[in-house]
Amino acid sequence: MGSYVPNTIEQRKEMLREMGLSSVEPLFAAIPKDMRVSELQLERGKSELEVREIMEGLAQKNTKYSSIFRGAGSYHHYIPSIVKTVTSREEFVTAYTPYQAEISQGLLQSIFEYQTMICELTGMDVSNASVYDGAVAAAEAVMMCQDRKHQGVVVSGAVHPQVQEVIKTYCASRSIPVVVVPAKNGASDLEEMQAAASAGNACILFQQPSYYGMIEDAETLCQAAHEVGAKAIMSVNPIAIGMLKTPGECGADIAVGEGQPLGLPMAFGGPYLGFMASTKAMMRKLPGRIVGQTTDANGKRAFVLTLQAREQHIRREKASSNICSNEALCALTASVYLAAMGPKGLADCASLCCSKAHYAAQQLTQIAGVSLVNSGAFFHEFVTTCPVSTENIQAALAEHDILGGLPVEGGILWCVTEMNSKAQIDRMVAIVKEVCGA
Repeated sequence: MGSYVPNTIEQRKEMLREMGLSSVEPLFAAIPKDMRVSELQLERGKSELEVREIMEGLAQKNTKYSSIFRGAGSYHHYIPSIVKTVTSREEFVTAYTPYQAEISQGLLQSIFEYQTMICELTGMDVSNASVYDGAVAAAEAVMMCQDRKHQGVVVSGAVHPQVQEVIKTYCASRSIPVVVVPAKNGASDLEEMQAAASAGNACILFQQPSYYGMIEDAETLCQAAHEVGAKAIMSVNPIAIGMLKTPGECGADIAVGEGQPLGLPMAFGGPYLGFMASTKAMMRKLPGRIVGQTTDANGKRAFVLTLQAREQHIRREKASSNICSNEALCALTASVYLAAMGPKGLADCASLCCSKAHYAAQQLTQIAGVSLVNSGAFFHEFVTTCPVSTENIQAALAEHDILGGLPVEGGILWCVTEMNSKAQIDRMVAIVKEVCGA
């Protein structure tokens, strides 16, 4: 709230004197000069009608595609109508982090239900109340594993590139070494991952399925971590584990992931949801909030915040994490989605994604010059070669109101979900075939 409280010029001078500074410039030294804004180009105040016209004009510049074949971390899934009906209620939309949490029993109960579902989904013992997104969840998990005897992390090169960057940023602030092992065949290089892991490493982190859509040998990777005394962190797609083995079944110590597929729209990149769950042995190191169930003075069921060290909120310099809030509304959305889908619905969704992706891959690879870049099992994403310019393919698809796959090194990363009908897939393939001159 401090940023909203104005202060006088004299107060600013006094604060600078306390810091031993003559101006505010040194405080912004870490920000590149070309990224700094010297002054805001604000127009005069406008009427409600004028603002509405401006916003509608901006909205018309957006392109809404009828068919989407792109994933790479943000996925187009069907969201049952009950999700929006429940989560748009005023008492949920306006809820903010309660500072006297136990008074807000309804909010705590919703978080408790979310944690329970995440544990059931991942096969882990305990979940926190969520963090900001999947990349933050992965980086926070890495921090959980560091101790006096174990420092450093081995990251699979098949992990989402943006997640890798967030992990590196977190680790750079604490001088924690990070080794990224290049991917092989679109997945983790098992031999190199095992070779990179040593007795001094704190953890190994990999993604299931990989960024390129390939299904990892998760059990072997978890075993490789444990053989050198390191923890295994498994970043998972929550829809995929509707049909794959859970992190708990694979032997992971910590399960993390991006919760956006669980009822959250793509929404131009956010807000999203980072879920985190761990074994009982790691639960006291989980960052953020954890809601527990207990009984009150009258013996009735009640909910409280639990397992939180004082350092987390008070002695910040000794805290393992500075996250002390959670994505409450996004977590509630995931809970309603999972409740609406149920175990069978989630499994059916995963099955549809997988079968439709394989059909799309089969049809695309019948085009001359188009082939799968990686061999092996994949879930609902795959990379194909591209015999012509990726820009030409993207432009041709866009003309037909289709968002094509993501251009990556070696070709195009395609994604297919339950939202893509056979007719949509066939239409996309026909356009690609035409562009390729086949």
